[in-house]
Amino acid sequence: MTRNQLLANIEVKQSLLCVGLDPDLKRMPQGLKGDAEGVATFCKLIIDATADHAVAYKPNFAFFEALGRHGWQALDEVAKHLSSMDVFTIADAKRGDIGNTASQYAQGILGEMGFDAITVAPYMGKDSVTPFFMEGKWAIGLGLTSNAGAEDFQMQTMADGRRLHELVLDKYDEWGSPNQLMVVVGATRTEALAKVRARLPEHIFLVPGVGAQGGTVQDVMSAGAFKDQRGVGLLINASRSILYASSGLDFAAAAAKEASSLHASMRQYWPA
Repeated sequence: MTRNQLLANIEVKQSLLCVGLDPDLKRMPQGLKGDAEGVATFCKLIIDATADHAVAYKPNFAFFEALGRHGWQALDEVAKHLSSMDVFTIADAKRGDIGNTASQYAQGILGEMGFDAITVAPYMGKDSVTPFFMEGKWAIGLGLTSNAGAEDFQMQTMADGRRLHELVLDKYDEWGSPNQLMVVVGATRTEALAKVRARLPEHIFLVPGVGAQGGTVQDVMSAGAFKDQRGVGLLINASRSILYASSGLDFAAAAAKEASSLHASMRQYWPA
């Protein structure tokens, strides 16, 4: 999916919602098997229940990989289900290798599995990011994350006065255009989010941390939206608050209700 197609979908729905698919066997709702087959069924039912409200879906590879080969089969089943829909699909795989290895990851995940985008870790430099710039595909680079460990590296001040994450953001601006590179910025750092937007005025941001992690839609949209062009330029991810809105047989309906509530909040603060 191209940038124009994604931004058009966002405008038509007036939604920034990305539903994160983090299926935890320990939290499977009633009525579903506690195995890979149950995970696939769970994810597909969540997708169908939230489709009116979401513009993107983000399967977290770790939750599928933890189930071994059957988990990979479940992930493939979910990917095929998503491919039949007009939504942006993100492989939350956080790959970070270089050269031929990165190219193989790109071919497998963006090519064979058909995802629109993949999350990547830039620690090894440019050649850990650019192999994912396939035609019509995206790399989503880690920028400023909301976990406590972000202080260990990302917030460290360098000799030139920049924080380390600011160097990474500047490198992203050099390496990839806003048509092929997005950036992850945590929702719980809204003051920093505004500074990241000033640094990267045209790149789309993937913003986790809304919902169970405490970030608010209003704060994220105010701080992170495009400032000098039409549109919003954000994908706001919610995972646990939607997936586990209920542990009962009504889990799909509860997920739809939570997604609808987030969607309504986005519409409330939509720019005129």
